[in-house]
Amino acid sequence: MNQSVTADQGPSPHVVVRGLTKRFGSHLALDSCSLRVERGEVFGLLGPNGAGKSTLIRLLMGFLSPTAGTATIGGRDCHRERLAVHRHAAYLPGDARLFRSMSGRQVLRFFSTVRPEGDFERATALARRLDLDTRRWVAFMSTGMRQKLALAAVLSLAAPLTILDEPTANLDPTVRQTVLDVIRELRGAGKTVLFSSHVLGEVEEVCDRVAILRGGRIVHGQTMAELRGQYRISGIYDGPEPVELAGLADSLRHDAGSSELVVTVSGDIRPVLGWAGWRGMR
Repeated sequence: MNQSVTADQGPSPHVVVRGLTKRFGSHLALDSCSLRVERGEVFGLLGPNGAGKSTLIRLLMGFLSPTAGTATIGGRDCHRERLAVHRHAAYLPGDARLFRSMSGRQVLRFFSTVRPEGDFERATALARRLDLDTRRWVAFMSTGMRQKLALAAVLSLAAPLTILDEPTANLDPTVRQTVLDVIRELRGAGKTVLFSSHVLGEVEEVCDRVAILRGGRIVHGQTMAELRGQYRISGIYDGPEPVELAGLADSLRHDAGSSELVVTVSGDIRPVLGWAGWRGMR
């Protein structure tokens, strides 16, 4: 079942998506998705490659026209008022293209001048935090270096909303952590951040809420506080169908063929652990 992701945090959400659908010919890329992102929160779109995350983000930015449904940012229709949306949001695409004939420093200066909220000094300071040598020409940068440059250009913009499509792709762990730190700083400054990822750990670390996409649908949505309060236990259980677990677990899956048992629990995990020890789950 497709789920709506909402939160009761006030009357004026920053991003509202209602029944958003996108078809490319016979391919259904996004299927009736609904969500809302509140002002000042970090919202994560989590899912594997091909789940529909980038399609949803491109619809929000007005680069694609929806087959059905609506999306608004700051009360403006993402398709019909996309120029106003672009002025409101800083956006990092998943396949950022940069001027290969420029140096990194020239790229940062260019993006700092084309936006009224641009700040060249802040952009170069971010590049230093990301350990990027901006003297190098873009044409001679590695994929990871170009990603750092794009991040410095986008994250330096003091836009009310920042949308990042797989921002940590091609980055080493240390730089990934720096990017997550900057996202926290944006939230601390009252900015809204929406970013996509296929890495659960990143979403757990910085997001207030998350929507999980699979096959173009939002299949689950919850706050990170709820997610952090859940436990997943897996092991081998050779006994009969564990019906007595129904009252102890949120969900369970028992594969009789492989004897694998997977149990999801919220809150107190001790009754399930006690059952597992008594029943000889290993």
